[in-house]
Amino acid sequence: MNRLFLPICLLAALAAGCKKHAARPQMPPLRVEVAQAVVDSIPNRMSFIGTLSSNFDAVIQPRVNGYLTSKQYDNGMPVRKGQLLFTLDPAQLSTTRLAAQAALESARAQLSEAKNNYDRAVPLARINAISQVQLDQYTAQYKAALASVRSTEQTLRAAELNVGYTELRSPIDGIIEHTAAHVGDYVGPGTQFNVLTTVSNIDTMTVDVAIPMSQYLRFGGTRSSIYDNEGLLSDIRLTLADGTQYPYEGLYDYTRKDISNTTGTIVVVVMFPNPEQSLKPGQFARVAANLGPVRGCVVVPQQSVSQTQNIDAVWVVEPDSTVRYRRVTPGETYGDAWCIQQGLSPGEWVVVSGQMKLHDGSKVIPLKR
Repeated sequence: MNRLFLPICLLAALAAGCKKHAARPQMPPLRVEVAQAVVDSIPNRMSFIGTLSSNFDAVIQPRVNGYLTSKQYDNGMPVRKGQLLFTLDPAQLSTTRLAAQAALESARAQLSEAKNNYDRAVPLARINAISQVQLDQYTAQYKAALASVRSTEQTLRAAELNVGYTELRSPIDGIIEHTAAHVGDYVGPGTQFNVLTTVSNIDTMTVDVAIPMSQYLRFGGTRSSIYDNEGLLSDIRLTLADGTQYPYEGLYDYTRKDISNTTGTIVVVVMFPNPEQSLKPGQFARVAANLGPVRGCVVVPQQSVSQTQNIDAVWVVEPDSTVRYRRVTPGETYGDAWCIQQGLSPGEWVVVSGQMKLHDGSKVIPLKR
């Protein structure tokens, strides 16, 4: 009697539990926002960090030696082409010029005498009043006097140029650097002040863009020369340190000749117009550009891709409105889209919001974006 009663009780308890479980209400399908994976043309957008540099610098070097007598500019301020920057003491060079002028006058006097002798000797030689030897002497004296005049003219011209070099003017428009020389210092070639300052042209600013060779070879396309990369970069944009975007688009300038043996990058120089002179050399710059031609890939909204413990995955909605967790290989991002390289086919639907409440096989009500 007791042996039969215990199994009957267990069966009754199990039956009651099954009825209770059968009566438990099922969870309704979750409403989730979904988006369709589509093929789109996505450029390979890359970002680079660098500093702005002037387009070129003009070095102000004295061509002659002398004592600095004046400085005619303010440090760090704009200067114009032809503006006077420095003056040197011209006294010693002026003396040299006066000596060259005196030598020229003497040479011209000797030329006049030699020419007169030659002019008189020619008709006399025709009537044999003087010998041919004497005529040759007068001819040689005349040619020597003529050469002496030309030589002293060049000496005077050089002396006048040297006097002119005592005024140093800006060769370009730009921003001028300070100088370590002071009024009274002896400056010029061979002195400690052989360079006085530099003038930086800022009408156009440049930035070095370092592209990894792996990316260059992958996205650069078929190029006839690695030195000519015109068209490699497009939509070149500059972002300043405060996060604002510079209004002018950048342009390709040239490619530096060497590839860095430490970073394995090819350096492309891009330039930005600076008409308002709002950019300054040495300023921090973040440059973004499209590398190579645009290409087609499967894209989904960035919100649909979950990243946990180095695993990238999406929730795919099956035709029966169930969801499946699927690992994918994402590529580059562009705007709010993410390029999926592997794991997803065009036309499939992925969950965009509400992923935290899902589990494999959950029923959902998809709400299309």
